[in-house]
Amino acid sequence: MTEAAIRRTPGTPCWVSLMVHGLAATEEFYGALFGWEFQPGPQQLGPYVRGLLDGKEIAGIGQLPPDRQLPIAWMTYLATDDADLTAESIRSCGGTVGVGPLDAAEAGRMAIAADPSGAVFGIWQAAAHIGTAVAGAHGTPIWNELITRETSTVGKFYEALFAYDVESVVSPDFDFLTLRLEGRPVASLHGVGRSLSRDLGSHWMTYFEVDDADAAAGLVTELGGRVITPPHESEYGRLATVADPEGAVFTIVRSATR
Repeated sequence: MTEAAIRRTPGTPCWVSLMVHGLAATEEFYGALFGWEFQPGPQQLGPYVRGLLDGKEIAGIGQLPPDRQLPIAWMTYLATDDADLTAESIRSCGGTVGVGPLDAAEAGRMAIAADPSGAVFGIWQAAAHIGTAVAGAHGTPIWNELITRETSTVGKFYEALFAYDVESVVSPDFDFLTLRLEGRPVASLHGVGRSLSRDLGSHWMTYFEVDDADAAAGLVTELGGRVITPPHESEYGRLATVADPEGAVFTIVRSATR
């Protein structure tokens, strides 16, 4: 199956985007950190650009209106064949739809929703724009994980929404679900109990591939961001959790397979 076909499979994380107050400054930050270049994207919700690597689309960044004081956070989009039908399913399964469904010019059709735990995510029905077009390189999304208090209720929501095969590891000390489609792991849910950040609440975390986690964490600080969890080894590779200058939290990882 081609990368494009995988990205279109309903339930697959296919795109990530970020809404900020300072678009130009944010472009400078991610351009320096990940080597992205930028080009304009659909403007239905205001100024919006797409980050590119070698001319291929990686992620989106939009500008919030000056009077909108929304949390600054990376948002994961899940692919769908029918954004309107998926939006109806989100509501019937206990979630909410805050924006859309609406057309993003010729690119596709989208909506922004929240699951029953309050975590915000997008749905994307691809047309001209299939989503992230590069994988496995420095500055590309490598994984998406829902950080939440507990996985049992919200896991049933996502399972009903996209018919994932769910692999669970739940014990008194560990609460983790892997979501699979056609045998492929595509995302995970991690229940952290009382360790859940009050500031962030339940949220989707984007992991970006980097060539060197220590160097990238150092560069985040130099560029005006901050390191939340310093680089350390994990079973997935060497990783660190960081935030950009406007506070958007993400994880950088030098994957164990590189």
